[in-house]
Amino acid sequence: MMLRDSDPPHRQVEKLRRITDVLIDRIDRLEETRGSAWSMFQAAVALEQEVLARTRQLEQAMADLSQRNRELAVARAAAEEANRSKTRFLRAASHDLVQPLSAARLFLSALTDTPMDEQQKELTERLSGAFESVEQLMHAVLDISRLDSQRIEFHRQPVPLGELFRRLAAEFAPLAEAKGLRLSFAPTDAVVESDPVFLRRIAQNLVSNAIKYTNRGGVVVGVRRRGATGWLSVYDSGVGIPAVDRNRIFDEFQRLGNDNGTPGMGLGLSIVRRACNKLGHPISLSSEAMRGTLFRVGLPLIDGSHEHHPKASDASSHVLRGRVALVIENDHGMRRGYEMILAERLGMVARVTGGTAEALATMGEEPPDIILADYNLEGDDTGLASILALRDAAGRNVPAVVVTAHRDPEIARRCAAMGVPLLEKPVRPAELSEILVRLLS
Repeated sequence: MMLRDSDPPHRQVEKLRRITDVLIDRIDRLEETRGSAWSMFQAAVALEQEVLARTRQLEQAMADLSQRNRELAVARAAAEEANRSKTRFLRAASHDLVQPLSAARLFLSALTDTPMDEQQKELTERLSGAFESVEQLMHAVLDISRLDSQRIEFHRQPVPLGELFRRLAAEFAPLAEAKGLRLSFAPTDAVVESDPVFLRRIAQNLVSNAIKYTNRGGVVVGVRRRGATGWLSVYDSGVGIPAVDRNRIFDEFQRLGNDNGTPGMGLGLSIVRRACNKLGHPISLSSEAMRGTLFRVGLPLIDGSHEHHPKASDASSHVLRGRVALVIENDHGMRRGYEMILAERLGMVARVTGGTAEALATMGEEPPDIILADYNLEGDDTGLASILALRDAAGRNVPAVVVTAHRDPEIARRCAAMGVPLLEKPVRPAELSEILVRLLS
């Protein structure tokens, strides 16, 4: 809209009014725009201040969290060091305690072979029971300590259950006979995958628990195949376990109220559950009051067969008689105990030495039939070093057994690599005899 000089005055006034209205409208819109931008600017400034405040709070929270994490790391390191110190102490203490206990067991076993009157027999039976209780308690404490450790190592390998059953039968037959119970192991050629040391400990605790809580009848141990799983089953005709107690019996120091003075600390089933959880072996329990209990442990089956190892009781007496056993043991009590068991009970020729150098000198040009070596000798000397030196001097792999009070996975791994059976202290004469027969048959 433009003004022209030719326009009449009223026309020019009308155009000026319209132009003025347009200018005023533009000015109003411009003011509104300026007001909106200012509000946005003020909001942005306020938001930036809020962000800065929240950032400072977040930085403070992160600093506090870092401090807490550092404190937690220090506390965790201290706890782990305390746990390692506890484990080292238990290992050292166990060796010092098991050594004389093992010697005492050998002497007691030799004593039972001598003529005794009724009172002396009762005393030896009570002594044997006391040693058994101490041994079980020590093993239980060490087992729980190892299973609670985060650094525990398992060595899964094929385990023939038939061989495990034979060792358990030799171990628990005297206990069952003392109570007038039948202890039966179903023959099996099943081979499973597990850690042989802890699988044996699981089975030992289940069988021992079954015998303790059975007053008449017996205990049956077997394996039932279900697909790829072999269920190790331990059935007893004992008092049974009430439904309300079937969860708590797996806790430490929990025993049934009707144990009637049965010895024990209530740790066996706690060890079973810990070991099964660590190994991934499912465990189940079924029981009926006054009619018995069935524990079942699921084990992965392995295809294939393993050679049959004869039982000590199946072997002829001449298998060990006259055979030469070279013993390497630095403890004088254990050395005398080995002499009595090997020579007087088993009819072997026992050559007892204290270390590798003495063993080499004793062997001379005539290698022994078998080597029985304690793992911990004087200084840096070990039973495995002795076996290697003797085998090298003999020019052949002389059969050997390592005996130890330390439950160290590294020792078990090295023994397995050398093909040497590992026997834990306290040494049971029946178990020692079985291993010797197996190696020399």
